[in-house]
Amino acid sequence: MPELPEVETIKNAVAKGIGCCRILDLMIRNRNLREKVPTDIEKKVKDTKILSYNRLAKYIAIELSNQIVLLWHMGMSGKVKIIDKMPDVLDKHDHIVMTTENGIVIYNDPRRFGLFTYCPKAELAHCRWLKNVGLDPFDKKLDADYLYEKLRNHAKTPIKISLLDQTIIAGIGNIYASEILYESRITPMRLSGEVSLDECANLIKNTQKVLAKAIAAGGSTLRDYKKPDGSMGYFQQQHCVYNKTGQKCPDCCCDIAKTGGIKRLIMGGRSTFYCESRQK
Repeated sequence: MPELPEVETIKNAVAKGIGCCRILDLMIRNRNLREKVPTDIEKKVKDTKILSYNRLAKYIAIELSNQIVLLWHMGMSGKVKIIDKMPDVLDKHDHIVMTTENGIVIYNDPRRFGLFTYCPKAELAHCRWLKNVGLDPFDKKLDADYLYEKLRNHAKTPIKISLLDQTIIAGIGNIYASEILYESRITPMRLSGEVSLDECANLIKNTQKVLAKAIAAGGSTLRDYKKPDGSMGYFQQQHCVYNKTGQKCPDCCCDIAKTGGIKRLIMGGRSTFYCESRQK
């Protein structure tokens, strides 16, 4: 699933590719995504002007001139293509085609777990998709006291699971949770209630560090994800532990013939990677 850096990369690419322009047409070829695409969305969107682009948690929010905001979630396998003119034949999984003055944006989603809907701007913060999300990792309100209190409310939950809890911090996904915990030298099995205030400050610092590096690299390409220009994200080349079972971590000083290198375990149904020598 595209995580925060991938969504930020897609949002920036669409903003750069077509900018703030008029939407000429919207074609919905398949409404059966995670939730059905609203039947009136074409009428709401056509002939409006795009005013701004934002990322809210893992959603792309596109503000339109009629006080409507398009909300767009990539789901498990969603990809975006930006092209100059309509192809002769659309791909099977090209479900949404938005034609603008500056080009065509196509949403392709083989698994159809994405979301494409709209919300009145005045109701955005309270809409059901966003009302329960936590602070953004780059929000100035995200500090050690906030995180410490939230973790105390989930004291018996492993810290890896708490980092994935979108009601605490919005946007961290499975890949980056492993990388953040490695940078913070905290084992993913540590209970949230055992994380100190100083460690919370360090977690926030490393969350922002890891995510900023991933955004700069265009995200991580593991399976389905590609940038809108068709190229790959390259942050996977900088992963310290994710998907590196049995290898040395970047700061390794142990004998991996004895330690077995980076470990993999399943937590909450997701693969988790860590160095038991460096993370305590």
